[in-house]
Amino acid sequence: MFESLTAIQLARLQFGVTAMYHFLFVPLTLGLSFLLAIMESVYVMTRNPIWRQMTQFWGLLFGINFAMGVATGITMEFQFGTNWAYYSHYVGDIFGSILAIEGLMAFFLEATLIGLFFFGWKKLSKQAHLCVTWVLALATNSSALWILIANAWMQHPVGSTFNPDTLRMELTSFYEIFFNPVAQSKFVHTVSAGYVTGAVFMMAVSAWYLIRNRHVEFAKRSMTVAVSFGLASALSVIVLGDESGYTSSQNQKMKLAAMEAMWHTEKAPASLLLFAVPDQEKRENTLEVKLPYLLGLIATRSLSDQIPGITELEALAVDRIKNGQKAYLALQELRKDRKNHQAIAEFEKYKDDLGYGLLLKKYTSDFKNVSEADIKNAAHDTVPNVMPLFVLFRVMVACGFILLAYFLVGFWFSIKRRFANHKWYLRSSMLMLPLPWIAIFSGWMVAEYGRQPWAIEGVLPTFMAASNHDKSSLIISLSIFVLFYSVLLAFDVLLLKKYIKTGPDIFSKEA
Repeated sequence: MFESLTAIQLARLQFGVTAMYHFLFVPLTLGLSFLLAIMESVYVMTRNPIWRQMTQFWGLLFGINFAMGVATGITMEFQFGTNWAYYSHYVGDIFGSILAIEGLMAFFLEATLIGLFFFGWKKLSKQAHLCVTWVLALATNSSALWILIANAWMQHPVGSTFNPDTLRMELTSFYEIFFNPVAQSKFVHTVSAGYVTGAVFMMAVSAWYLIRNRHVEFAKRSMTVAVSFGLASALSVIVLGDESGYTSSQNQKMKLAAMEAMWHTEKAPASLLLFAVPDQEKRENTLEVKLPYLLGLIATRSLSDQIPGITELEALAVDRIKNGQKAYLALQELRKDRKNHQAIAEFEKYKDDLGYGLLLKKYTSDFKNVSEADIKNAAHDTVPNVMPLFVLFRVMVACGFILLAYFLVGFWFSIKRRFANHKWYLRSSMLMLPLPWIAIFSGWMVAEYGRQPWAIEGVLPTFMAASNHDKSSLIISLSIFVLFYSVLLAFDVLLLKKYIKTGPDIFSKEA
């Protein structure tokens, strides 16, 4: 099964698999956290005991999911030191500080608040417990913020510089890293997707109750809250997805061109491909269905700015690789003589392209005698596999618009108080359950696979970032992770199923 994969590919596969398992739990946790805060706010304002019962029941499902998220998330951070040792060495000064803050948020603040939420119902006043629930929701989202800041820095490395003395990237401005435009758009887009997930989950479970005529008042109220929250979140996802597209056009032009299968630069404003069959070998598309001007308007927000195509971007990569070669050679001279003024000037001139020069290490160790074929191969590596990016991006977008339509219909039924009268909508609510995860996984695949060949965009190639492990150890660890995480996932599903079947009556309605 793994014979054809290299050690680098196995390391990437292991991190990708563990990340996907972890992200089965994260979006639901994000979405339910704010839904709990909303429901408990209604309880405190109205004193209606059913809202307390709703908060406790959905809080139980939130807690199960939260525990599984923590269990699957811990090992991901350790993988930076095991499977990605050179990555940790090269950017540890920057990446480590962000992960340390996230760790404090996830494993200290959230854990404390979780305890207060579950055990504070009889110990705290209604107002104090409500404050705990709101702070828990904010802390849960804050934990996601720091992870997404770290990931955004990999997509668009700002606030840092390469130190030729230590041969490492070092932090220059934490402010720039925190306010990285990619981080801001990525955070709001991702957490909004989590809110959609929480809303769809709540609606699916509530629809199941209504179909079986169980806990009817509980289910109707839950669906009313979820559909309003979900509609606002779905709109947010789509609007902020547009912002993510704009930031990609500024910082990751090759990723954007690959997502759109744009092999050559088009006259502005570029058309959006609604459907096509990309052929990477021939660098052309067949069966194209285009929407004129739309891509140019979304990606550049203008009628005159061009979006460069893959072929043109690859040609630019050739120039940057040649500049990076010069930066690397100057760096070698500086290691011999730190006061070599000519080498200092040469390095300062070309240091921004050093990462592109490192792409040559895949093909040669002699940077003084690099062939044109080596440069051409390295430039070709900057082009990701177009077909999966093209398809996954459209899957994500399609799921987003389907969910928006679903919430719009549900919101109308909510206004008319007709949820229980439309069995087809209730059944569709249950069928919608996997859709947010499909959209989220598709989006993450586009974000991470589209960054290749970079571990850090334009700075560190992926093949240099990995540890020097043999394939057998990686196959063993990957198999163990898959087995262990599958068991955890099975337990999570069984626990959720058990308490959903039991229903909210396990919690009293006393005020």
